Parts: sequence; structure tokens; C-alpha cells
Amino acid sequence: PLFQYVLPPSPPLHHTALNFFVEAPNSFNMQFRRSAIVAALCVSASTAFSFAPTNGGLTHSASFITNSNIDKRQNVGPLSMTATVSETTDASDTFEPMRPPINMPWTGIKDQLVEKFGYTPEEVDQYGSDVETKEVLMKMYKSMQLARGFENACNQAYMQGKIRGFMHLDNGQESIPALLDYAIINGDKKYSYYRDHTHALASGVDPGAIMAELCMKETGTCKGAGGSMHIFDKETYFQGGWALVAEQLPYSAGAAKSILLDRHLGLSDDEKIEKQNVAPPADDDRISVVFIGEGGSQNGRMAEILNAASKDNLPLLILTIDNGRAINTFTPDVARNNDVYKQGEHYGVPGLLVDGLNAADVAKGGKAVIDYIRKGKGPAMLQVHTYRFNGHSPADPEHERGRKDEKAWARVEQDPIKQFENKYISSGLFTEDELKAARKEILADVKVAMKFADDSPMPPADLAKQLEFPDPVDTDYNLKAPPAFADEVNSRTISPEKMENVKAHIETLYAKANAGDISIGDAINLAIHEEMLRDPTTTIHAEDLQAGSSYDIPKLTQQTYGQIRAADEIIDEGHFIGKALGEAMNGYRPIVELMNTNFGIYGMAEISSAGNTYATTGGQFDMPMTIVGAGGTAPNQALGAEHSQPFHAYVMGIPGLKICSAASPDAAYGITKSMIRDNGPCFLFAPVKMMKEAKGKLDLGKCAPLNKAVLLHEASEDSVKAGNAVTVLTYLHGVKEAQNSIDPVQEEGFDMDLIELRALKPLDIDTIAKSLARTNKICILDESTKSGGIGATISAQVSEELFDLLDAPVKRLCMDDAPVPYASSMEKAVVKRGEDLIQAVFDLCTNKY
Repeated sequence: PLFQYVLPPSPPLHHTALNFFVEAPNSFNMQFRRSAIVAALCVSASTAFSFAPTNGGLTHSASFITNSNIDKRQNVGPLSMTATVSETTDASDTFEPMRPPINMPWTGIKDQLVEKFGYTPEEVDQYGSDVETKEVLMKMYKSMQLARGFENACNQAYMQGKIRGFMHLDNGQESIPALLDYAIINGDKKYSYYRDHTHALASGVDPGAIMAELCMKETGTCKGAGGSMHIFDKETYFQGGWALVAEQLPYSAGAAKSILLDRHLGLSDDEKIEKQNVAPPADDDRISVVFIGEGGSQNGRMAEILNAASKDNLPLLILTIDNGRAINTFTPDVARNNDVYKQGEHYGVPGLLVDGLNAADVAKGGKAVIDYIRKGKGPAMLQVHTYRFNGHSPADPEHERGRKDEKAWARVEQDPIKQFENKYISSGLFTEDELKAARKEILADVKVAMKFADDSPMPPADLAKQLEFPDPVDTDYNLKAPPAFADEVNSRTISPEKMENVKAHIETLYAKANAGDISIGDAINLAIHEEMLRDPTTTIHAEDLQAGSSYDIPKLTQQTYGQIRAADEIIDEGHFIGKALGEAMNGYRPIVELMNTNFGIYGMAEISSAGNTYATTGGQFDMPMTIVGAGGTAPNQALGAEHSQPFHAYVMGIPGLKICSAASPDAAYGITKSMIRDNGPCFLFAPVKMMKEAKGKLDLGKCAPLNKAVLLHEASEDSVKAGNAVTVLTYLHGVKEAQNSIDPVQEEGFDMDLIELRALKPLDIDTIAKSLARTNKICILDESTKSGGIGATISAQVSEELFDLLDAPVKRLCMDDAPVPYASSMEKAVVKRGEDLIQAVFDLCTNKY
């Protein structure tokens, strides 16, 4: 017959997979009847049974790519939004995929390695010989079968309702986990994206723990807190599983930087993966690996990571999985340059293109690229041309043009497992029985993993709250001991001259602090220097860092600790917040200084993930990252809308963050020290117009709590008894406005309990309740908008929890929802100030509300 159909045994109907394998004898071109394509209903078991196309898995008789034409590989022609496969396709029409295979032989890869990576032909030949052994190839084959079998089991479990939410399968791309299994070591840092199951498997993460995680079980890699898109395993350095496209790029750069930090400081991980005063071995060749699709590679973060990796000579492999689909969209429809491996050329970062159909060649070329990085030659790129057999996820409709036909064709013609079987059975290296036995062994392991997941318990309901913060909110940071190795590391990494200079700088700041003449910026700078000396794992990232930024917060840090610990960054907050996140996952305590906190808008994805990481990883990864900067909106500051946004309100909804404000040098100093010592992500906002203006004394050496408000002024007992006192809550510039309002309020016969909200999250409701029990009236002078602002959150909480203490509605003095204008005449109508507070106190005390 012209077409031969092979049906697998039927499992229960609700997850039956009808897979049609189409074979056209004696032809290099597959011919598909339209009816056969339409009949392909499911993909889960599409490659579970042997099929051997007569052409050995190659679909076109096109000439192989050589060194002379590798950069001319076939690309799509002019784009058109018409369907690639007509509804009236005749059975005799030859199916032409929208994205032709590259059919690259080993010689094409060899030529690239010689030209781009500087290998000799003999060295490249050795990489080929190293793979072409029965032991290595069998290991790779088992890795591919584990990936395929595991994903098929996931698909079935998803249909049965055991796995919920979004799930993204990797069928068809098994040459990549085979490469990982062959060339990546346990100490390497691995950063994947949402299609992460097989990468975790190949990195050595336990299959049962992965499956249990997908099935929401407490025995999962993340105790059921992460799910399919967020596989993490600290012991194998598998560091995600990240769901926001391309966010993992700067994280992986931070992880690569942590390797260089280890070498520079002479530190390594102990058995608990905590820093110890033992230098890495002299031959330490660990690298960081980041996986990304070719669609995600179009993200601007790619240019940033290439720049950073090249500038710092990071040991980083950027591995692009090129399946031609950005979700389901045909990537050339939306991207001009699909040769991702060339993107590094302008940065001096070499790249290699390999054909994912041939797992052995991927391993050969990939190992050569990885060894290039291990030898300290810098970062590199690897692009693997593949075809994904499944849709983006089982929930997606896949209406995009050509996708369903392409999948049906690719399952037959571009299956790396079948290509491997055909090649090595034909060559006589393996018998069919040997490979069947290996597959049977692996599928038995998959069944064990599934049973483990089925038998495991669900996590307790209260686990979510337990995973909110690594350190309890009432932690006394004064009691945290410094690393025992601090002095020794400082002595070997900071020269005597630099140590003398920084100590002199600190003494100058001490003198200012004792005289009551230190500014907020200088107070934060002092706290940073004290903590960087106290704990050498503390690092700092900032723009304009060498010059001290705008308010001297990072002053003298690079001059003292070097560029490796004090990094001057490009002007993109998301990029260096992301790098800080990668450092924090690997034993370091990064500080991020934002010149203006509103610039953090560029880093919302990274800030959000910093807040989520401890909980999402089931408590495996602390996130000791401190973000500090000047922000807020002072009356009449004349900075316009973009510099006057309430970013402190924007981040309030991010779980896992501790958020504080400081309107005085003492508050800024004590809070900064505590945040740096905290094991979770913290954000300190300081008032932009008071950074140099506000002066005061410091309680030197003391850490401040991160969960307490402070009563700055207490209303007189007479005013309380007369009902003429109001509890006033405020922060940032509102503190100055309120303090300046006390005398005018008292002159009118009224008074206030003035509370500075130094802890915005968690909120110190106890201090508020204590004051409200006296005054029974409350006013919030709020430096954020009416909708979604800080005051809105506090007002709701006070109304819900302290309603019985209120004799009047909560009075909110907040910014209007309109953008803050530049002209003072308009700005006055938007931003509330002291005169508004005076009127509000009068209104509350005279029942005018």
C-alpha cells in the first residue's frame, strides 16, 4: 500500500493517542494525504513505537551544508499570511515544511569549530571519536528515552487531571538533554525556562521528585509550590524553571559571576551548599548554562547578557533551542534574524549551529563549545535546530498557520530517537534487541517515578504561609553572626592601602554621625561599607557606581572591593537586578542601588521573581537581595510624571518582599544593615528630595527592625481626653510635611500621634492599634495614588481589623490618580502636603467628614 499506518495499543479512551506514521517507500520525499494529517489527533505516544523511514530519517536530497555555504542555510522566502497547506491539497502534492531541515553533516559542524572557536581539525576529530563509542552512545540513548518516556507520562497524567495548570512538553528535542547528560557536570549552574522537565532530568534531578512536583505533591522538588514551569533542585544546581520569557538570561549571568566570585574570594560550597573558606580547586571549570527558545532570543535581554558576558568574560553557555515556533507562531513571521548563534559576533562571543536531528553530532559539537568555555576563553552560544512535536502546551488551540501539518511531518521525519536507532542499528553498533532492552529499562524507571508521585501526599495548607519569608518578620538582625572567614577573606582580597582608605572614609562618616550632620545618602553608604567588610559575600550593583551615583550610596565601593564585588552597570535596571538575583541564588548577598527607584519599573519582572523565588522553590533557595534607592513624590519637587511615580505602591503586591521606607539618616542606616543581613528580598525607599537635606545622628552599629513603625510625636493627654487628637500615618516626604504641621495643629488646640511607617510590608498594625485606641481617629498622608496606593491598603486593613476603635471614617490624603505634572500650579492639586494634613486633622476633630 502507498501508506502504512501503525497504531499503538489503545489505553483508556480518554487519553488514547492515535498516531499515524506515514511511510512512502523508495522516496526521499514524504507524500501525505490530507486525510492522514487530519486524522492525527494526539501526540503523547507519537514516537513510542518503532518506525524506520526508508531514507534513514532525512527528508530532502538537498546538498549538505559545508563551510562555504553554512551561512546560506535555507530560510523562508517573502512572508505571506496565507495558509501554507491549502485545504484542497491533492494527495499527490509533495509536503514542503515551512521551515526546511538543515541536514547538516558532521563536517559542517567541524568547519564551524575550526573557524569560529579556533580548534584544529585534529582536536575536532577527537571530539567526534569520543562520542562514537558504545558506552557514550548508550548513555545518550537512555537519556533521550527517559526524556521521551517521561514527557509521554506527563501528557497522560495531564489528561487524567493529575497535573494541572500549564505544562509544556519537549518531545522531538531530546538531543538537548542527551548533550546535557554527556557534557554538563553537577556543579554547573543550570537555568531553564518553562519547558524544563527534560533539562532537569538530564541534570540529575530525581524523576520521582520531578513527577511529584508536577502532580502537586509534598515530595516534589519544590514541595508542590512550583509546578511544571518551576523545577528547582539545589543539590544538582538546577536553578529553574522560569516562566517569564527570557527572564532567566540575566539570572544565569549572575550565576556565572558567582563562579568568578568564588575563585576571587577563595570560597566554595560545603555539603549544605553554603559558603566555606575553602578555595575552589585549581582546575575549577564550572560554567553556567541558560536555555532559551529562538523566539525568546529576540528579547532585548539577549543583547544585554551578551554584553555583560563578554565584558566580564563569564563562563556562560547560551543554548538556544530553535524549533521555529515562538509559542505557536512561526518565528520568521515576527523575527528578522533567526540565526541566533550569530548574535554574539558583535560582542566577540562565538556561536555554533547544530542539527538537533542528530543527537551524536549535537553532543560532539556541544561538548567542544562547552570545553571552550571551561578553558576560560569566555562565553559562547549554541543553537540547536529542532522540531517540537507537541503544541506549546496541551491547552493551546494551535490555530497558527502550518503548525499541525508541520508536527505530523516532523514526527515522522525529524525524530532524533528514530534517527539514532536507524543509524546505529544499520551500522551494527547496536542490535535492535539492545535498544529495546534499554528502552524497557528506562520506561520502568518512568513508571516508578509515576507511582512515587501517585503515592505521595499533598502538601499541608499552611505551607504557603510558612514559605512567605526566609527570615521571620520579627528577626533581631543584631544577633546574626558574621561569617567566620570574613577577616581572612578581606585580608587576601583588599590591599592594605585600600583598607586604610576605606577605614578613613568610615571614620569620616562616624564623625558626621556623632555630630548629627550625616545625610541619608551617607548613612546608607556607611551601612553598606560596614556590611561589605563584615561579610565578604556582599556585593553591590549600580549605575554610575564609580562616581558614587547621585547620592553617594555606593561611594568608594569599587575603589575598595574591586569591580568583581562592586559592579558598575549598564543603564537597565532589569538587567542588573536579574544578575543580582543569580548571585543571590548562589551564596552571595547583592545590594542593588537604584539611582531613582522609579527606574525599577524596568525590573518589575526580576523584582517579582525575587519575591517569589523562596516560596516557589519550596524554601530551597534564599534570596538575600537588597534594593535601595531614592524615590517618592515630594510637594513641589518639579520632576514631572516619570520621576514622581509611586513605585513603592507598585511593588506592594509582590509576595515575598519586605518593603521599608526611611525619612531620616538613622532609620536609613539601621534598616539598610538589617536588610543586607536578611535572607530574603528587601526594598528600602528613601525620600528623593531629602537625601542630602535631612541630617541627624546614628545609633552606630545597630540594626533596626524591618517590621516596626515608629511613633515620632505623641499627642498630649489633654488633647486625647478632649477628643482633639488624631493618629497620623505617613512615610517618606510625608514625615517632614507632618512634622512641620505639628505646631500649627497644636496652635489650633489639636494634636496628633505621628507615626512613621518605616515598615510598609509587613505592616505594623500593633503600633497603629495602640495609637488608635487613644485617638479613635486616623489620617493617612499618603505618597501614592488613590487607586491601588499604600494608603488604600492600610485603610482597608485598619477598617477590617480595627473598626471598633474608629469614631470616624479613615481619612486618606493621597495623590490624585492623575500623573504628577511639572508645573507647581497643577502639581499642588495632585500631591498632598502639610496644609492638607492640618485641614484634615481639624475636620476629623470637628466631625466634618
